[in-house]
Amino acid sequence: MKKSSINDIEINQHSNGVYIVLEAGPTHNGIDSAKGLAKAARDAGANAIKFQMLNADRLMADKSILFSYSYLEKNEDGSEQFIPFEEPLFDILKRRELTKEEWKELKVFCDQIEITMFTTATYPDEVDFVVDELGLDSIKINSSDVNELEFIRYCAQKKVNIQLDTGNADVFEIERAVITAEEAGCENIVIHHCPSGYPAKLESIHLRMIPTLKKLFPDYAIAFSDHSPGWEMDIAAIALGADMIEKTITMDRTTKSCEHSFSIEPDDCQRLVRSVRELETALGRSRRVIPTAIKEKRKAVRRSPYAIRDLSKDTTISWDQFDFKRPGFGLTSSEFGFFVGKKLVRDLKKGEPISYDHI
Repeated sequence: MKKSSINDIEINQHSNGVYIVLEAGPTHNGIDSAKGLAKAARDAGANAIKFQMLNADRLMADKSILFSYSYLEKNEDGSEQFIPFEEPLFDILKRRELTKEEWKELKVFCDQIEITMFTTATYPDEVDFVVDELGLDSIKINSSDVNELEFIRYCAQKKVNIQLDTGNADVFEIERAVITAEEAGCENIVIHHCPSGYPAKLESIHLRMIPTLKKLFPDYAIAFSDHSPGWEMDIAAIALGADMIEKTITMDRTTKSCEHSFSIEPDDCQRLVRSVRELETALGRSRRVIPTAIKEKRKAVRRSPYAIRDLSKDTTISWDQFDFKRPGFGLTSSEFGFFVGKKLVRDLKKGEPISYDHI
């Protein structure tokens, strides 16, 4: 049966609320930093912390390839500006590496502080380590690997949740990746809408893709991986139906490295989580259900027919005998029409609302 769940928690904003993931893969600088970010995510009330498992020497055949991004600089007047920067992609990825022993230490730490941990993986042996040794219940597949069908098939055979990052993939590539996972035996998938750019420009975010993906893949959770500054886009994504959001966490947005500039610091992480939970309450239900207490309270501002003169028993009821005023504690205005032409069964005083007792 198709589903989207991590550690037996269904990823569905309607049944369990939005699943909030804070991403620390690109923003830690070692095991101690990774632990600090995991604790900050837990303290903020996030459901999970995400990291990135990789080996830069193995992954990068050409270590001279340059990668462009913008870092944040704060001016003396309090204003902010993004400064374009370029450095070898190899150097960026190298900063994200942890040893196997450090990964094990990090997993134990996340278990101790009670926050779910998962990571991306790039090669089958990394997947084996993530699932078989670390015991993680979810693997995230990088957007750059959406066309790596053999790798997707290998991940799918592990019988854990797969998070598929779609990045710049077209709909055909997304469908092909999902079908590949399903045919390999995995029907526990989360599909991420992840705009490109570091940071993402507004015109590249395309939030309307979220309801499109929900229609294309109605059995699976749809997530939004946010690369824009602040968290306004996350709130909008949830309102459009996103079941999961992923936002990068950093200890300092002005760190001169990729992805820090559009990340959020621990205090803002707490505000993000609080805003999401408040939004869930405000979204309410799609069906209009009026509580009894509200029905009673609304009578005060609605109207009922009030007699404009004394009316005796057996008087035939007519429209010209009544005016419609607040509060609406008698018949409603819509009900009154059914009783025009009927006779009163008892006297009705001037200024008194007509009720069922008079009919």
